[in-house]
Amino acid sequence: MSGRYGEHDVEHYERPRRRTRPRTKDRPSYDDAVDATVVTVDRGRFTLLLDGRRVMAMKARPLGRKGVVVGDRVRVVGDVSGADGSLARIVEVEPRTTVLRRTADDDDAVERVIVSNATQLVVVTALADPEPRPRLIDRALVAAFDAGLAPLLCLTKSDLEDPETLLSTYRSLGVPWVVTHRAADRRIVGLEDLHAALVGHTSVLIGHSGVGKSTLVNALVPDARREIGHVNAVTGRGRHTSTSAILLELPGGDGWIVDTPGIRSFGLAHVQPEDLIEAFPDLDEMTEGCPRGCTHGDDEPECGLDEAVANGDADPDRVSSFRRLLAARSVTDY
Repeated sequence: MSGRYGEHDVEHYERPRRRTRPRTKDRPSYDDAVDATVVTVDRGRFTLLLDGRRVMAMKARPLGRKGVVVGDRVRVVGDVSGADGSLARIVEVEPRTTVLRRTADDDDAVERVIVSNATQLVVVTALADPEPRPRLIDRALVAAFDAGLAPLLCLTKSDLEDPETLLSTYRSLGVPWVVTHRAADRRIVGLEDLHAALVGHTSVLIGHSGVGKSTLVNALVPDARREIGHVNAVTGRGRHTSTSAILLELPGGDGWIVDTPGIRSFGLAHVQPEDLIEAFPDLDEMTEGCPRGCTHGDDEPECGLDEAVANGDADPDRVSSFRRLLAARSVTDY
């Protein structure tokens, strides 16, 4: 007998072939799927909010490698009772209106989506203990402008340092702000102003550890019970307390907040200069005559921004602040 194997070899016998099942172009319609919102993600399990109850779910296999993040609006099938031990399946992810993303480093091509469908980014920073890190603030603002989110600065611990020094840096950008501090009776002064700025928004709160973000979340949503950390006296940095992002509804149902883990880096490899300047329509208009490939930075020859400043058509402080944000994309020490 010719061939590689003899008739008594196991390999001689016919093996089942792959893809023997008939293929079909018909796909499940999921007519019985219901709408839900992802409120938190933990090791491949998703907690969803559905008609006021929390439902545990997993991602259906047909979704493949498609990521599901906090804030996603999804369609779900299976057991959506929310009972202990029940598990539903996410079968569809609705198109996202906004995506807040970052990269681990500036040379990392992999983008990490932090949250979807948000409308506002709240950058929480302490004025002291720990010291503010303007470059990290700048990077967060760049990410907000790139994602199409309204930015808001929340300055905490104003009883320790005058906020004007930091505010003067961002005033020309038109970024709104609120100032808070904790009083002797543990009440948070300025919390009403912060709450008013959150109404009507889905707001993402970000900031490095120790700035008081979890304290604010617990005050805004009393049953949130987010763990509060302390600043290390040696390093001057806070300890991570929040380990995953979570979507929380403000009391009264007039807004949502997303509390995120403390950040220590905010890569912006995905942000391009032309995308950033579009967030400043007044400056964007002045760059129409720029040479091709102009990044609108300080060292660009014949940039329209320089001409606009020279002619008195642009606020020098605003142009300078924009260029600082532009430069933040490539600053490694922050």
